[in-house]
Amino acid sequence: MNQIPISQAFLGGMILYAAAGLIGLIAARQRNLVRIAACALAALGAVLEGVASFAVIKDAHETIISIPSGAFFLPYTFRLDPLSCYFNLALAVVGLAISIYSFGYLKSFDSQKPVGVFCFFYSLLLISLTAVFTAANAVLFLVAWELMALAAYFLVSFDHEKDETRRAGILFFIMSHAGTGALLVAFLLLGTWAGSFDFSAFHVASQTLTPLQRGSLFLLFFLGFGVKAGMIPVHVWLPAAHPAAPSNVSALMSAILIKTGIYGILRIAFDFLGIPPLWWGLLVLAAGTVSAILGVLYALIEPDLKRMLAYSTIENAGIILMTLGGAMVFRSYDRPFLAAIALAACLFHIFNHAVFKSLLFLSAGAVVHATETRNMERMGGLIRRMPLTALCFLVGAIAISGLPPLNGFVSEWLSYQALLGGFGSTLSLTRIVFPIAGSLLALTGALAAACFVRAFGIGFLALPRSSQATHAHEAHPSMLAGMGALAALCIALGLGATLWLPLLDPLVVQLVNNKVSSNLVLAGGLVLSSGSPKGGTVAPAVLAGLLVLLTLLPGLLLAFWRRRRRTVSGPTWDCGLPGLTEDNEYTATAFSKPLRMIFAAFYQPRREIQTEFEVSAYYPTSIRFESGVEPAFETHLYTPLKDRILARASRLRTIQAGSIHAYLAYIFITLVVLLLFGVRS
Repeated sequence: MNQIPISQAFLGGMILYAAAGLIGLIAARQRNLVRIAACALAALGAVLEGVASFAVIKDAHETIISIPSGAFFLPYTFRLDPLSCYFNLALAVVGLAISIYSFGYLKSFDSQKPVGVFCFFYSLLLISLTAVFTAANAVLFLVAWELMALAAYFLVSFDHEKDETRRAGILFFIMSHAGTGALLVAFLLLGTWAGSFDFSAFHVASQTLTPLQRGSLFLLFFLGFGVKAGMIPVHVWLPAAHPAAPSNVSALMSAILIKTGIYGILRIAFDFLGIPPLWWGLLVLAAGTVSAILGVLYALIEPDLKRMLAYSTIENAGIILMTLGGAMVFRSYDRPFLAAIALAACLFHIFNHAVFKSLLFLSAGAVVHATETRNMERMGGLIRRMPLTALCFLVGAIAISGLPPLNGFVSEWLSYQALLGGFGSTLSLTRIVFPIAGSLLALTGALAAACFVRAFGIGFLALPRSSQATHAHEAHPSMLAGMGALAALCIALGLGATLWLPLLDPLVVQLVNNKVSSNLVLAGGLVLSSGSPKGGTVAPAVLAGLLVLLTLLPGLLLAFWRRRRRTVSGPTWDCGLPGLTEDNEYTATAFSKPLRMIFAAFYQPRREIQTEFEVSAYYPTSIRFESGVEPAFETHLYTPLKDRILARASRLRTIQAGSIHAYLAYIFITLVVLLLFGVRS
């Protein structure tokens, strides 16, 4: 595919995204027409963007697309290199599946919800995400970044009649603009020192900056991008916004929107600012480790299905940051081989997480639509009523738990290889960091597995826990098609990992000038030990075949045994009770209680028991039990910060005297100060 068709495919995809949004506004009253046309155009746009991005990655070349200045006199220049196209490819794949899913999902909106407005902002989000990944200068990047935040805000606040939704939208808006402020300052400083806001000038200018200037820029960029990546402690918007948004938006935000922060850190650390000093990598590695372990701990105790998935997103963002930080440390130590392995793990997990997390959010959306609740304690027995949705959720749960042979296993295995390989390749106390990080990653994986055993077992197995769960129904065929495509991709990426890893070579070469696939793939199998063929290999397809065989063999033996013996079915043993009901079932709270007790120092659990009596303490009429955990960051960090800001802001009211003479005096004093400053300069 030569340069001209790539440009045409890229711009064609953007035009189709824009057309989908315009149809949403023009034909807003034709609900079915808008739903079908907008989703179809968005899906076609995703196909074109995926084709263009895959061609750039496969051919390992860079394409610059310039459009004459139009609205707002912006320099519309897009840079399609392997790194930007990799993220855009993930957006295209997930966007295609979500657009297909939305055919049926939007049909469930009641007549009062403006489907056309939703389609407009959904399309605007797709356009802005594409522009963020491919912008070639800071001006276009920041405009696209702001459009992305605004589109996401309106989508999060779509169900604005609910107080919870409005609060989530406002929190997302505030945190997004706090991060944007840090990015704006960083880009202004870097553009001033470089003499240009074009990205190609940043790398050259970084060679002339002092360590203090580079360090200050990195901290500003890391904070600004870290907010969007959901990094702890600037993560508070994520578990609030994801549950409040429609489920197809939650999937896009969790799969792709947070990756804009990861993309920014990658671009800064490996492109704009040159070779990073050691403390940059250690900071990113530490932030990732904390985010991974705390994210999964919060997910384990969350009864809200979508909120649990949001905390799991923080965990996976932490895993990505761990490998990214490890790659930065290896680069500062001039260990290009280990840096390449860490980057391969980081990049593969970025794509894998986009696939299986969007699958889980779409499955959760089908469940919430069928049961009208996000509370797992009100679900149960859904595997009989929604078997295909249950299967898709199960595939996503296995993938996100890092179990073989699905895609999550491969990227997490590469992460272990990179982290454990750092022990013998770094100096002084730095070498201790890597086995500690590796062990915490292992703990995170074990807790993630427990988290999704809890989610699937409580949500889909046993008896229905509510009338809504009893009357649940299978999802719309288009919703199943979107989920099924992502589930199939989870399997394909796991079994075909040896085919996918060579596609990462252009990205790794671009970032650290070192190929990696030849050291990770040998004779059709994955190398087991830090890229060394002496440790042996494993073929994911063969491993999957063995697992299938081991699964089918007991079933075949059981079927053969049943044919030779007469089987009598009877009721489930109920300990002599009249019959088993939902009151006899294990709850999500009970499942996570042992872990709440183990990590009680972190959770700070609270319990309240209130009993009402009629005659005496021996004859209670009602007992009310309530339990919960303390939201540590909200209680100890953000609430005091908010109170201080409001207290300082209230003092500023004194200057708003309501007097026109006072306001004229303020203007006069400001002009005098500016004139004095101008004379001195």
